Amino acid sequence: MDRDDVTWHGYWPAAPTPFTADGLLDEDAWRALLRLYAEQGVHGVLVNGSTGEWFSQSADERRRVVEIAVDEVAGRFPVIAGVTAYTPDEAIALARHAADEAGADGLLATPPPYVHPGPDEIVHFYDRVSSATALPFMVYNWPRGVAVDISAHPGLAARLADLDNVVAIKDSTGDWLRMLGTVEAVSDRVRVFGSFLHRRGLAVLMELGGDGNIDGGGMGAPFAVPYYEAVAARDAGAARAWADRYTALSSRLINPDYSGVFGSPIAQLKAAMRLLGQPGGHVRPPLLPIEDETRLRAIDAVLTESGLKAALGARG
Repeated sequence: MDRDDVTWHGYWPAAPTPFTADGLLDEDAWRALLRLYAEQGVHGVLVNGSTGEWFSQSADERRRVVEIAVDEVAGRFPVIAGVTAYTPDEAIALARHAADEAGADGLLATPPPYVHPGPDEIVHFYDRVSSATALPFMVYNWPRGVAVDISAHPGLAARLADLDNVVAIKDSTGDWLRMLGTVEAVSDRVRVFGSFLHRRGLAVLMELGGDGNIDGGGMGAPFAVPYYEAVAARDAGAARAWADRYTALSSRLINPDYSGVFGSPIAQLKAAMRLLGQPGGHVRPPLLPIEDETRLRAIDAVLTESGLKAALGARG
């Protein structure tokens, strides 16, 4: 497989998994969130990623999240199942369920968290997990979460792009120039999702390569979906205007290293979604909800002053 075997592109939410206040998987809210994404016209969705709190779910819950997503989306856009785990066998079990029982459209994993694997170990891990099913596979470079930066090792992204089922890389390095190096090294062979929702990113998409953003929570969809549609139409003027609106939102909530301005990113996201009346649900321990009124007012101000509330109101 290579990049031409999939149509993956554009703006995708890395979906949060809604939990009830007492910690149960909220299946009704999960379905409602997926319907919201469909209404917003997103181009794909990642489930059970970092934003989906895979780390606090049981294997059975992770499987159920994927099953509901595939059922609710019903082919309207790709559903990619996150199968990140500490060992290849754990990841392979989740991958086979997503492929053979749930009917997902693709798979994604980071390198194993905590263990700090080296380049050869990373290649071996991805070789085993990506070849365990026939589904197209996305490599996820997430150094903030796993303490290993694929883009910091010369030639490693290219080695991973050469694996048979790997068709995409999500590069969330936090180092924009390293992400750009990934685009230069492999975008002729695999799809690259990175940090492109700003004017610099637009220049890269228009001239060098790159395919999309996978954005924690997808709150920016009212600005980001039309941005990528303008990019596809080669309408740089419209894309710049949408990028500026997205930046006015994201830059006040997320720091360049992907940490949250007002709290941990997932707790901050779910607090913002509650303020917007969106079905994000509650976080699970070890995360804690944001309940401080000063921080909640500050988040609400960002949602208002960025124009997101008005955009959602106009849409709905």
